[in-house]
Amino acid sequence: MAKSENPGWKETSPGQWTSVLAGNIWTLGQTDDKIIYRVYEKGYNGPSLPLPDPQETKSKIEMKRDASNQGCDKLLKKSSIKQEIHTSDNVNINLQLIDSDNSSSKYSVVLKNYFQLGVNLEDLYGHWSASDPHFKAVAADFTGVRILRQDPVENLFAFICSSNNNISRISGMVENLCKTYGEKVGILDKEPYFTFPSIEALTGRQVEQTLRELGFGYRAKYISETAKYIVTNHSVEWLYSLRGKSYQDAHGELLKLCGVGAKVADCVCLMSLDKAEAIPVDTHVWQIAIRDYNIPKLNSNKTMTDATYKQIGDFFRGLWGPYAGWAHSVLFSADLKKFQDRKVETKGHDKKVSTSRKRGTKAEVQPRNHKEKKRIKQEPT
Repeated sequence: MAKSENPGWKETSPGQWTSVLAGNIWTLGQTDDKIIYRVYEKGYNGPSLPLPDPQETKSKIEMKRDASNQGCDKLLKKSSIKQEIHTSDNVNINLQLIDSDNSSSKYSVVLKNYFQLGVNLEDLYGHWSASDPHFKAVAADFTGVRILRQDPVENLFAFICSSNNNISRISGMVENLCKTYGEKVGILDKEPYFTFPSIEALTGRQVEQTLRELGFGYRAKYISETAKYIVTNHSVEWLYSLRGKSYQDAHGELLKLCGVGAKVADCVCLMSLDKAEAIPVDTHVWQIAIRDYNIPKLNSNKTMTDATYKQIGDFFRGLWGPYAGWAHSVLFSADLKKFQDRKVETKGHDKKVSTSRKRGTKAEVQPRNHKEKKRIKQEPT
């Protein structure tokens, strides 16, 4: 989660990430082959509870299965914590749910959808590696990179905040949007958590002025105008309906929104509208294309034009196929400076992935502190 495209997740303890998802507070942890999670339902007010030890949980699950086979279901139902294991047939990931008295199935559905666990990464990595020697050389150190299937409203407005911005300020803006216009979900470890605002909540008369006072700069107008445009000309459902449109049609509709250019439109298409072929091209992806791929005439272009943008996207779509946006994200991860010292421990040597990307060039998972509204450093408007 450390370099995800969603700035809402924060590392609340080493290796554990917490955020609001589907109206509840979630804490996630991960092992090599498991995602472990706990759900705090709406209205919760109390301390965080530790995630289970994977080995201990496995033993309890096996005990539960044995007891069930021996007709001991009544005894098990008296347990205050239900623990179940869910395994996708298409991926080597086990999902462990820690819950109280609620159905675990509804939560596993949310998580499988969010991480798109039905997508077989092993097959995709094999296809991309066969098509692209450079990808094959990089991918060994970056297995398991997935695209989150985010809510389109949250994804759209978060990326409007990302315009000419860095990670810290993007996270601060998303935090302030949630605290100012979202709904409180609960309190965890004395810290309130909020939903992302509805589009309707961002259409008020004072929204732009309030956001400017909070340091959003010109993005305040983008947010206000986009919200008003959607409510006036379409509906909230319209944005979700773009999931059923073609990539070209969805991308074109997003370009009509205030503050949305080609790259932001591609980010939203890829990360929330099910357009796996969308490739967000920024200057860093441009440099990857120049440095690592022999794309005709690209080296002679000194500026990113609309034609250059399309050329890069079309090249990678032709190379990687219908999930090109996912493959692009693997190379993007490999190129991030934070990951440059990551090692392949199983090989017994320090293999590093060379990078050239500067920190703060893409919306990532960063801490979102809800304790108080933060005044973001003001910029010219």
